[in-house]
Amino acid sequence: MTTDTLCQARSRTITYGVIGCGMMGQEHLRNIALLPGTAIGPIFEPDAGMRARAACLAPGARFVNSVEELLADEDLDCLLIASPNFRHVEQLQAIAARRPLPVLVEKPLFTHASDIAAVDAFAASYPAPVWVAMEYRYMPPVARMLQMAEAATGGIRMLTIREHRFPFLKKVGDWNRFNRFTGGTFVEKCCHFFDLMRLAIGSDPVRIMAMGGQALNHLDEAHGDEVPDIFDHGYVAVEFASGVRAMLELCMFAEGARFQEEITAIGPKGKIEALVPGPTRFWPRELGAPPVAQVVVSPRHPKGPQVHEIPVDPTLLDAGDHNGSTFYQHLRFLELVRGQRDAPEVTVGDGKWAVRMGLAAQQSMTQRRMVELQDVPA
Repeated sequence: MTTDTLCQARSRTITYGVIGCGMMGQEHLRNIALLPGTAIGPIFEPDAGMRARAACLAPGARFVNSVEELLADEDLDCLLIASPNFRHVEQLQAIAARRPLPVLVEKPLFTHASDIAAVDAFAASYPAPVWVAMEYRYMPPVARMLQMAEAATGGIRMLTIREHRFPFLKKVGDWNRFNRFTGGTFVEKCCHFFDLMRLAIGSDPVRIMAMGGQALNHLDEAHGDEVPDIFDHGYVAVEFASGVRAMLELCMFAEGARFQEEITAIGPKGKIEALVPGPTRFWPRELGAPPVAQVVVSPRHPKGPQVHEIPVDPTLLDAGDHNGSTFYQHLRFLELVRGQRDAPEVTVGDGKWAVRMGLAAQQSMTQRRMVELQDVPA
């Protein structure tokens, strides 16, 4: 490839095909619209209400009636899968059978242990790159913490992630109210955090002990003759092969917390924390301006903690509920599509580990025992 040809490849408009335009799909559309040199091509979204909202966000898009029709569009450069969790594997398989293209697929990569063989078969034969969307890696305060963690701690020995937040929002068909569609709360919601644990610690988990349940959320709802069965709180302790230990604390009936996520890493030199506000649109305006994300470094023999405010561009805050991370993730994915990056930062293997950890946590909670990761299908 000549230099001129390479420059053209890296500057031409990249056209996305989009599968799924519910709440998260619409966040992706708002953020893609902020990226120069991008366009939305065909969209497959079966729900009429979601199609109408997506049409306002991507006025040049063409709506199609199937994944197959979407893949027939000759102008496609890459694909985004933002459909309900339980559709991801079948849609990846459909893409592989018809037209392999670079894919950004939302978390979780899959929902049940029975999906693993299909995921492995897909990954072994798919010729194009697949990037699993793990937005929390790209939140500016979390990214800054990850950059500073080694120097601040002298090597992480303990890691704690606490999320206190609002309940699951309503989604099309209420699919997110049932374990059989989500994989369970500690797969659906917490695969982000298990991914962060592996990334920050640089090791793989060996065992998990967890407890949790459904205390408050959605118990007053009825969907046909069913009541939602998703957990709304829990604790998960994880031991890694390196000997480092981590813990997750989740509460999904803690609306109004000043910081939605508090991530703490501790080592022989000191402690570092990332304090992450929740979605700006949920902040009570009567409390004044919403909080600004922070990274706090506390040396073991401190003169005092060093507080670093990490402001996020208001345009990015308005474009989604993840502190600008969706935008920064797309920047990197576009580098991959344009040939400026050799491989995805978040691989199918990373996505698989995150789900396996969530499945182990759910199993530990329901069976009331410690679960060895070697016993969770790999």
